[in-house]
Amino acid sequence: MSVDDSGAGLLVTNVRVFDGIGEEAVPGHVRIERDRITEVVPGRASPRGARGVTVLDGGGRTLIPGLTDAHVHLFAIGATLAELQLAPTGTVYYQALAAARDMLMRGFTTVRDMAGDTEPLRRALDRGLFPGPRIYPSQAAVSQTSGHGDFGAVYDTPTALGGPQARAEQIGFTRVADGPERVLAAVREQLRKGATQIKLMAGGGVISEFDPLDVLQFTTAELEAAVAAASDWGTYVTVHVYTSEGVRRAVEAGVRCIEHGHLADEDTVRHLAERDVWLSTQPFEVDDHHYASADSNRKNREVCEGVSRTFAWARAHGVRLAFGTDLVLDPGNGHRQNEMLVRLGAHLSPVEVLRMATSGNAELFRLSGPRDPYRAAPLGVVAPGAWADLLVVDGDPTTDLSVLADPERHLRLIVKNGVVHKNELD
Repeated sequence: MSVDDSGAGLLVTNVRVFDGIGEEAVPGHVRIERDRITEVVPGRASPRGARGVTVLDGGGRTLIPGLTDAHVHLFAIGATLAELQLAPTGTVYYQALAAARDMLMRGFTTVRDMAGDTEPLRRALDRGLFPGPRIYPSQAAVSQTSGHGDFGAVYDTPTALGGPQARAEQIGFTRVADGPERVLAAVREQLRKGATQIKLMAGGGVISEFDPLDVLQFTTAELEAAVAAASDWGTYVTVHVYTSEGVRRAVEAGVRCIEHGHLADEDTVRHLAERDVWLSTQPFEVDDHHYASADSNRKNREVCEGVSRTFAWARAHGVRLAFGTDLVLDPGNGHRQNEMLVRLGAHLSPVEVLRMATSGNAELFRLSGPRDPYRAAPLGVVAPGAWADLLVVDGDPTTDLSVLADPERHLRLIVKNGVVHKNELD
């Protein structure tokens, strides 16, 4: 169901509105015309001028902006590692399409994709051909040889030395590049393909076979080359990295956002605030991911042990925090996206969590500048002129986040870009 092309629009009445910015939800009504919110009227009185408008009674429930996730993997959340490496090419694309639909039906109307050929998917979703969230695609995540993102076998000759591309490179999930010139080419390749920001692997990873968590990846010159190429296009670089040394090297090179950072010390977290660098981190628990390798399971536990202190230091020092989930390679794990959002309540107040997952993430997304495909209107807020992305929720998530843990039961209305994708209002 979509808002009528005549402009008559949609009116959601009898709701308590959390606008993505304030401290609480207040009674009001929200009007939508086509793909924008046109009016937010406070108060409980019946709104005027509702003739010809589709009116939905919220029944006293809470209306909030559509949720956002700053670190998803549409290619990898719906596929196993074996499928990513061995299945026919179409498998990851079709499963990404299904993953996009599932994310929208969990209430996530905008996501930032951190590795994968998702620009074509973004275009299809934006045209309304299939249900799914808005996407900020990074395209292939850029890695060095033996880095987090190098899916080649240990016996393969590196591509820089004339060896073959691993399957992950062939399908556009990652790109291996060594040396400043190749990094420049790899970054420019992703920009040519429609990346809204650039993702680099600047440190060791959990799932990868060749790199301990403590190793530094990409030299300063390589990182600076990536930053220069992205800046020339008006956008930014974000990096996967856990450790203090890796975070500091990236920041000094001009990187604008850190993904993870769970093993950084307090001085390094403070340094992010001083340099106005974003921290897109995740409230991981050990059971969020399962690995066949004993070494990966050990690294996973080490990362999870850093979660509480990372959030505590980031809050204490005023770091710009973004919410992301980074769920990968386990098709049955998608529901944890909502669980991880609710889990943030152990570190932040419910209102702080909601702000982070709406207007907060949207502020990070705006770093894409002229590469931002959604720059024509505000995201992550319920305000006149903003994109018409909103949810109506049972209960009040500004005081009780748990209602967001079960979206099938508690999300009664899902609207993205003025299109109603779910309506179970009484």
